[in-house]
Amino acid sequence: MPLPVAPGVELADEELTVSFVRGSGPGGQNVNKVATAAQLRFDLARSTLPEAVKARLRGLSGRRLTGADEILIIARTHRTQEGNRREALERLADLVRRALHVPKPRTATRPTRAARERRLDHKARQQRTKRLRSRPAHDD
Repeated sequence: MPLPVAPGVELADEELTVSFVRGSGPGGQNVNKVATAAQLRFDLARSTLPEAVKARLRGLSGRRLTGADEILIIARTHRTQEGNRREALERLADLVRRALHVPKPRTATRPTRAARERRLDHKARQQRTKRLRSRPAHDD
């Protein structure tokens, strides 16, 4: 069943791989015996997402991006495999949702003349204040 991310955007099952490993999260003594931590791998190279979204996703992924161009998400906060699997899928969906948002391009602007004057006035006031705090010059 595909993972719904946003309206009209779904991640196919073939792009996702979930495996379970022993985790260090909650579970008491059971944590040493049962593999409940979920490792979710999302194959970016084979993904059907547009290239622009993939590029933003690579930037947002940070340390989660592997050398094989996969996003690796490890979830181990729950005591059950199902809880950790759900959390990993939700974290991936959230990451893809953030990558779907196209950032507004920054328009270069210049400070106004009044803003430059205010900045210089403030600097001059700060200089005077600090000069008054210093010790008077020693005249010989």
